[in-house]
This record gives sequence, structure tokens and C-alpha cells, in this order.
Amino acid sequence: MSVLIYVESNGSEIKKSSHDAVSYGVQVASKLGGTATVIAVGDIPQEQLIALGNFGATSVLNVTGGAFNQSNPSATAAAVIEAAKKVGAKVVVLPKSTLVDSIASKVASQLKAGVVTNVTELPETSSGFQVKRSIFTGKAFATVTINSDIKVITLAKNAYQGTETGGKATVEVLALSLTDSDTKVKTTNVEKMTGELLLTEAEIVVSGGRGFKGPENWGLLLDLAKALGAATGCSKPVSDMDWRPHHEHVGQTGVKVAPNLYIAIGISGAIQHLAGVNSSKCIVVINKDPEAPFFKAADYGIVGDLFEVLPKLTEAAKLLK
Repeated sequence: MSVLIYVESNGSEIKKSSHDAVSYGVQVASKLGGTATVIAVGDIPQEQLIALGNFGATSVLNVTGGAFNQSNPSATAAAVIEAAKKVGAKVVVLPKSTLVDSIASKVASQLKAGVVTNVTELPETSSGFQVKRSIFTGKAFATVTINSDIKVITLAKNAYQGTETGGKATVEVLALSLTDSDTKVKTTNVEKMTGELLLTEAEIVVSGGRGFKGPENWGLLLDLAKALGAATGCSKPVSDMDWRPHHEHVGQTGVKVAPNLYIAIGISGAIQHLAGVNSSKCIVVINKDPEAPFFKAADYGIVGDLFEVLPKLTEAAKLLK
């Protein structure tokens, strides 16, 4: 049974979430006794595509040119659909991303496939095809049976860690052309966020709230993030007050993250913020209020003044390096 795995890049390199998806898809193919093929859309460096073999991929199809180089949802969906038909895929695996959120249903519709999002584990195939998915913003799980002939799966962030196996993949150009009727949306300009790390891809995220008392104190958080190699985030009130840019707002109405480590500093832990972070593997809370709601969701907590705790924590992180 053939499995197709979609990967995407940030422009210069393939995202970690896509490496995880490749490892996941290869394992699904192994369970089903089939083969796995990767579809990459856009002008991704050749060495990056070949290096997918390090995560188990043996064959990569690459579609480039025109709308395919613009993160265009219609073009990307068309490429995935065509690749699935080419290899006769019965399972299509996609990593969680903003782009995937907009194309998964279209891919499933065109392939007449059942689709399940936020999958957290390998499927159970002993009696049918069942997958476990995260629901209610990570507060619960549901086991879903997919009965359709073709199945589309989107893998939850950090749900499955990519395993490096060594090896190189062969790359084949998949020639596709689109007409104006194929793409209803035209990308005229792309402005990328600046910064060392993207929140959605970071292994460690350090976030701050109103406990910092003002933007002039944010250097304490930035120092810790630099020492840990972490991305930086903030609560909604902080972005609303323009202490930090809005693209750093973490929460239900902002960016949803699922890092291995999430450190919340001076954030009370409103339900809207928790909804954006509760898929994190480990949550550490630093707050001087022992009754702060965030402590109930924390794996570890420090009750203390952030202005005293952060400098010590930063120095400790530097010593560990």
C-alpha cells in the first residue's frame, strides 16, 4: 500500500515538522507493507531533498515553478493530489501547518478520502485503520476509524519525533502546469517574519506576560531565550499593549505552539492562553502568585519574583552550555 508524504520548507530548509512527518509516513508504510514517497512543492534546495533519506525517504517528487513557488494553497493542493494519483497513494500524510490547514480538506475532497487532523500516534491496523487524534485543544483524545479507501492524515506538532536513519533519497521532478482556473488565489507579495526562530517550529519557547511591568524589562526574557536557544512569545495583553509584536502572541486567538519545553513567565494562565500551549511536552511556570491558574497546568513551577529568578536561571543556562 503506497503512502504519500507532503513536506514544506521555510524557504531555505525543510521544516522539522516535515522531517517528523517523513519518519511517521515511512513507519505507516512499513506497517501496511507498502512504499513511501515524498512530495515537495516549491524551489527547495536539492541537498535538502536528498537529505530526506536520513529520515527514511527513498523517493522524492519535486514540483516547482510559477505558483508552486509561492506557498499558494490551490497550487500546493493540486500538486499533492496529482502526486497521490501518480503513486496510487492510499494514505496521504501532511505535517501540521497553516498551509496544510487550508489544503487538507481540498486534497481529501478531490481524492474522495476520509480526513483526520491532529493525529498523535501511528495508526492501529490490526482491524481496520484507526488513528488517535488530539481534541478540545489538547485536553482529550479521540480514536477515529477511517473507512474510506484513501485516507488523509495531518500529524499534530511534535506528536511524533523524526528518527534519523542515514541514507539519501532520489529526487524526481514532477512536471505540472496550472491554468488560471486551477488557482483562484494569486500571491502578489510575501513578507516573512524576522527573527532567529519561528514560534511554530521552535523546540523551546519562552513567553512573558504583564508580570514584566513594561517593555523596558523584556531584555530579561530575551537573555534567557538566547541562552536556551529558544523562540520568544507573549500573552495577548502584552501584544495588545504593543510591548511585543502581535505575531508573538501565543494563545487561542494567536499562535498555537507545541514545543518540547514551554516556559511561561509572569503569565497568570487564562484559559485562552492555555488553549494555545497545552500541547507542549513540558510546561514550566514562573510567577510570584502561588495561586496563579497556570500552576495547575504546569509540570514544574517556580513561585518567585521574575526579576530575581530570571537572571539566575539565565546564568545557569549559560553554565550548562
